[in-house]
Amino acid sequence: MADKLRIGIIGSGGIAQGCHMKGYASIPDLCEIVAVSDVNPETAKQAAEKFNVPTTYVDYREMLAKENLDAVSVATPNKYHLQPTVDALEAGVNVLCEKPLGMNADECRKMCRTAKDTGKILQVGLQSRFNGPSKWLKTYIDAGHLGDVYFARAQALRRRGVPGWGVFIEKDKQGGGPLIDIGVHILDLTLYLMGYPKPVSASGKAWDHLGKNPALYNSWGDYDRDKFTVEDFAVGLIKFDNGAVISLESSFMSNGPDPFSTHLYGTKAGATVTPYAPGNEGIKLFTEQDRLLMDVTPANIPHVESAHVDEVKAFVDAILHDKPSPVPGENGLILNAIFDAIYASSESGKEQQVDVSF
Repeated sequence: MADKLRIGIIGSGGIAQGCHMKGYASIPDLCEIVAVSDVNPETAKQAAEKFNVPTTYVDYREMLAKENLDAVSVATPNKYHLQPTVDALEAGVNVLCEKPLGMNADECRKMCRTAKDTGKILQVGLQSRFNGPSKWLKTYIDAGHLGDVYFARAQALRRRGVPGWGVFIEKDKQGGGPLIDIGVHILDLTLYLMGYPKPVSASGKAWDHLGKNPALYNSWGDYDRDKFTVEDFAVGLIKFDNGAVISLESSFMSNGPDPFSTHLYGTKAGATVTPYAPGNEGIKLFTEQDRLLMDVTPANIPHVESAHVDEVKAFVDAILHDKPSPVPGENGLILNAIFDAIYASSESGKEQQVDVSF
């Protein structure tokens, strides 16, 4: 391995430029972006010029063959996560793959098996656990202050927040709607705080009552209602092998408030975490002392400038110091397997088993 990690980018659009490449550029003494690839050569050129990257490719496979890379970020649409990730791992390259890891659990299984067989790091791009409130609460929970967390209510809700760009509304390219796009973040954070228990079953329902209606306002700009083939609202109830249960709610468009938070209920205390809240507003604790009920707001939550940058830093650190993946591919598999079960339950009306084997 060279003094600096040689980094390649697969898919160099908005998420790559705004998050991944920004993260690598923040630690120039540890890594260097040596090439970017994108099926759109103009997008690759723009990204390369923005971050002073010397080489661009249209075909990522050519980049893997020529650039002697240590790591890549896969920042393509969901439909194109699987093959670049597998190809990179098989080429001996560590991978940071954007969330969700795959379109479904079967794709994730292939990626996880490949990572295990090659011994390379596979990290999922789930930055919410790198925020200040998330980090603080994880330490607090691990110290035993909440006791056993047996229930959580996780919400990633937008009142009128359908993405008007990319392929977020096209199921054949995305795999699903808000559940798989933003629900993935709040569910990962919730599971992370709870120690990632093993799911056994899930039930749920997905609706598309509002997303196709051209008469409705959308705060993120207009979009082609005819292309809207995903759900606009989904809910799920997930059961785990340790007896815990999570209620999950996620929407792009709904007639209600728009929280992005999770509420944890433990045997000693409870907590609400809003990972992107400003200042010290991200945590509220619910506890009791001497028969006095107390709502506590911690006053010194650590500040994190950018969770996206910190997830990239964690990826680079793991490679350089032979550490486990900061967000293992197995976590991504669990998330996709849960979503598969919720979608299947919505179709069948029955509770579904969750298979996380690979």
